[in-house]
Amino acid sequence: MSYFRDFYQLMLQGSQAYARWDLEMSNNILSNRKRRNILILMLLPVLLGGIAIAAGDGGGLPNVLGGKSAYMPSHYTNLIFFASVFVGLCAGLITGCIGAGGGFIIAPALMSAGVKGILAVGTDLFHIFAKAIMGSVLHRKMGNISIGLAVHFLIGSLVGATLGGMLNRYLYDLNPVLSDLFITVVYVFILGFLSFYALTDYFKARRGESVSNKKAGRAEDVPPLGKKLQAMNIPPMLTFDQGVTPGGRRLSAVFLWMSGLLVGAAAAIMGVGGGFLTFPIFVYGLGVSSMTTVGTDIFQIVFTAGYTSISQYAIYGFVFYTLAMGMLLGSLIGVQVGSLVTKVVPGVQIRGFFALAVTAGFINRFFAMPGKLKSMEYIQISKETGAMLDLIGNSLFFLVIGAFALWVFWVFFANLKELKSEHVPDFAPSASPILKDSKIGG
Repeated sequence: MSYFRDFYQLMLQGSQAYARWDLEMSNNILSNRKRRNILILMLLPVLLGGIAIAAGDGGGLPNVLGGKSAYMPSHYTNLIFFASVFVGLCAGLITGCIGAGGGFIIAPALMSAGVKGILAVGTDLFHIFAKAIMGSVLHRKMGNISIGLAVHFLIGSLVGATLGGMLNRYLYDLNPVLSDLFITVVYVFILGFLSFYALTDYFKARRGESVSNKKAGRAEDVPPLGKKLQAMNIPPMLTFDQGVTPGGRRLSAVFLWMSGLLVGAAAAIMGVGGGFLTFPIFVYGLGVSSMTTVGTDIFQIVFTAGYTSISQYAIYGFVFYTLAMGMLLGSLIGVQVGSLVTKVVPGVQIRGFFALAVTAGFINRFFAMPGKLKSMEYIQISKETGAMLDLIGNSLFFLVIGAFALWVFWVFFANLKELKSEHVPDFAPSASPILKDSKIGG
């Protein structure tokens, strides 16, 4: 059981690293005039299209841009655009306020709003890529990246992303309901795992118990599995972490290819950057230092998301640009507000909201499964029962996420004077409320 707990803590650390990246991207975009102008130019066609459609029935627009008769599986409505802004806003609030986990709700939220799973995945990846390109800070992070590790990891991740994208498209071509079911089942397992340990972590924190994990926390000590893998002399061998250990550490590139394969496939299937897996795999599995892991993780997010969103989804018509731009706009606002609220909210309360948000995502996808299983004739329930369960899952999900968003904004405006007198939080690992009391990361 302790191994699963260690793995959860490291997944949380990976998700937290992605949250830091997300906040930094948002800061870079909003603080730079040229980047703000680029954002406006990207949003302008979407807004003009909405005005044109609102003025008529949309019949004057080419089908490829929107209309319901388009071959691509998406069409524009003003409701869809504002729904995407809301989804992005909530994800940004969770990322900024909690410090982890915002990306986990995007695909479930879009699927709950009626977007096909494959389209939700492709659009989420494109939204991540657009944010990375606009706010890129790779030049700042290069000092924390082992180029050898990064390149060999990317070899595996791009292959994995290709396979994951091909699998999603194959299932969609076979049966769109089967595609949605597959993505839903993956989210049920991942969010179920996170939900169980997040709730356990929260109740321990409420009782005042330590939630640190010394075994998983000393990222500079090579764990047992990492020692075994680093002892295997399988060419080609790579040297890294010279600044952490005298003479550095050595690892076979084969293990990096295998790790990248797993992360790339997960990113392509779930529509996430893959950071929540990169961290535990690197630190707990391969024995890479936390500093090198974070830098490599940021590096791979940009390339994995970019390659996957374009080559595996966009060119096949599975990126909904209206949604992507709406989510980008919402998340830029949400992550800023959420990060400020952490200044005036107790850490244990934030930890509770993380557990609640992840659990809401799990319940949402879990309740969606029976209806999809029934459509595939895997189980025998009435259509009305499946629809009712789906409605319950969607209602609970949006109720929890909506209530969280309202609470964050209420706290924000209620403490506006106090927040104005303080600087924007640095979002250093030690300052993140969800792991504030944890020993992870040193």
